[in-house]
Amino acid sequence: MPDFSSPVVRGHLAMLLFSLLVAGSFALGARAANLIEPAALNALRFFLAAVIIGTLVMLGPGIKRQDLRAPWRYFVLGGLFAVYFVMMFEGLKTANPVSASAVFTLTPVLAAGFGWLILRQVITSRMALALALAAGGAIWVIFRGDIPAILAFQIGRGEAIFFIGVVAHALYTPMIRKLNRGESPLVFTLGMLLAGFVLLSLYGAGAIADTNFSALPAIVWVTLAYVTVFASATTFFLLQYAALHLKSAKVMAYTYLVPAWVIVWELAMGGDMVPLTVLFGIAAVVIALLMLLAE
Repeated sequence: MPDFSSPVVRGHLAMLLFSLLVAGSFALGARAANLIEPAALNALRFFLAAVIIGTLVMLGPGIKRQDLRAPWRYFVLGGLFAVYFVMMFEGLKTANPVSASAVFTLTPVLAAGFGWLILRQVITSRMALALALAAGGAIWVIFRGDIPAILAFQIGRGEAIFFIGVVAHALYTPMIRKLNRGESPLVFTLGMLLAGFVLLSLYGAGAIADTNFSALPAIVWVTLAYVTVFASATTFFLLQYAALHLKSAKVMAYTYLVPAWVIVWELAMGGDMVPLTVLFGIAAVVIALLMLLAE
């Protein structure tokens, strides 16, 4: 039985929840992407998430003088995540949420490469096998067990745009461990959010000024509330915590669960029932994750 007091086990559990929450942002984001400029939405998202995390910091560890060392670190991390989110919503203007999540599954391989370049983290043969098995399962889920659809795989403009964000996301993971100097995950997350908000405000100043927030449809506000509380403040903390205790490849391996969760979200929001053959792909992903837990 897993030792739930272990930071490593908790890191895996954090990423399991992370994958579920991230999937919701694909399902909701696809419904709001064409109703508001990505820079405007994400600037507000970073600000509100910073308010939430900032409150927790004040109630918890507080901000120490050493937390303010080398503030450029927060701008590096905030910039990477800002690129990811802006590119995600730009991509979702034309890509459907399931195909976008297919691009997201490229993150673990990229994270493993960045992890080796930046941290010299080595992937064992067992981990490589688990990642390959999870990738195969994810692809099976993405294309709903339709082999001809897999063979005819094509990347559209939206998916290509989102791929830029995926590269930024993959680089973000090892950079957390590289740049952290002992700050708590909450404080580190707050610094990243504030820096990301500043960068997005500068980049999207025009879009923010042109947005009539009072006239936005309800789905935009629902999406903003969700991505702020669950797909920003919560997932940022979960990712920060996991990245400090797990190898980059293991952290990002959980992205393979996202397509399966996206399908669940789509069904919950009135989408079509998936074929039973999709369950084989989900089983492959679960087995791969169990292999990673035993690594």
